[in-house]
Amino acid sequence: MFDRLSSLVIALTLVAVAAIFAGLAGGDALTITLLAAAGAAAAAIVHAAVPGPPPDFDGGTGTPEPEAPPPSLLRHPDFAHWADQEREPLIGTADNVVTIANDAAVRLLGRHIVGADIRTAIRHPAATEGLAAADGASPPPPIDLVDFPRSGQRWTLRIAELSEGDRIIFLSDRSAIDAADRMRSDFVANASHELRTPLAAILGYVETLHDLTGETDVPTRRRFLSIIEREARRMQQLVIDLLSISRVEADRFRRPTTPVDLAAIVRTTIAQLQDSEEARPKDIIALPGDAAVPVLGDEAQLAQLVHNIISNALKYGRAGTPVTVELIPEEGRVRLSVSDEGDGIAPDHLPRLTERFYRVDEARSRSVGGTGLGLAIVKHIAERHRGQLDIASEPGKGTRVSVVFPLAA
Repeated sequence: MFDRLSSLVIALTLVAVAAIFAGLAGGDALTITLLAAAGAAAAAIVHAAVPGPPPDFDGGTGTPEPEAPPPSLLRHPDFAHWADQEREPLIGTADNVVTIANDAAVRLLGRHIVGADIRTAIRHPAATEGLAAADGASPPPPIDLVDFPRSGQRWTLRIAELSEGDRIIFLSDRSAIDAADRMRSDFVANASHELRTPLAAILGYVETLHDLTGETDVPTRRRFLSIIEREARRMQQLVIDLLSISRVEADRFRRPTTPVDLAAIVRTTIAQLQDSEEARPKDIIALPGDAAVPVLGDEAQLAQLVHNIISNALKYGRAGTPVTVELIPEEGRVRLSVSDEGDGIAPDHLPRLTERFYRVDEARSRSVGGTGLGLAIVKHIAERHRGQLDIASEPGKGTRVSVVFPLAA
């Protein structure tokens, strides 16, 4: 394409040639003048219409101006909007100064962290050391923040390096995962211990029986066999309870949808306890009422819940005192209440009674055949059925365990 100067030269040349030909052809002076003026005007219009060369940004040296650096991700208007939608804390820093903190980070660390140095905003030695060691050359490893922000909690800090010294800091709460891991480890350890104790007794008495001979050892043999049977039944009950709590936990997110009669379940369970070898069956005072009590539930699990609560009252209440079982109607709900007149439980033990293998008195619990899982199973079954478990006790006077269930519509 022609530039402006070339176009102007060509136009003026054509005007001059046209004027010469007009003169040779015998044109008068006025015609030649008008022709020259029109040609000059046309040349000026062409000169204005043709684009000129792009301007030099370097003062005419011909070197293009370097491109501007891309804008910072942290300053993009959509970044703050996205960051606030993240559930876990997220912090953006420029040269170690906090420039942006989402809502979760503000709730965790406080609004004052914006504008502060990240090493003082996250007050933890491991964070300070890890942030100082990150050089941007390679992705830094995750940093564990133990006992952060409070004792017993653990968070993980991850760093994403951006350009121009910018960083994004991600914080993830690992406290619940750690608690679940500890619970699982404690569960395995406790279950192993509970199984090992009766198994050791069984093996010891079996070895002794092998050495007994003659008629004189018959009473001893019978006593040892009775102990072996008791310990084997204890192991059997523990295995049953372990399987039960596993099944209940697997079903905890599936709400029951089948209507069942809670009053009928209570009456049947009481009849089974009175016909079994359970101690103190005559001490049970049943007040379930005659009317049906419809709830949405799993019949087998509700029967296990009722059985566990009443069995606990029979085991730990004083012999000869009543164990009262009631179904008390409330507005849109029904309360299953089991009360005994035993020794009661100190207040500091009450919050932990539903923990697996927790016992107020280990020796007494084992002597009456308790596995330490009864109330843990009750808690999980109650939660699955949207029930509210309550344990009230007064030392020296007794204990009342109650579960409130919503009635079926």
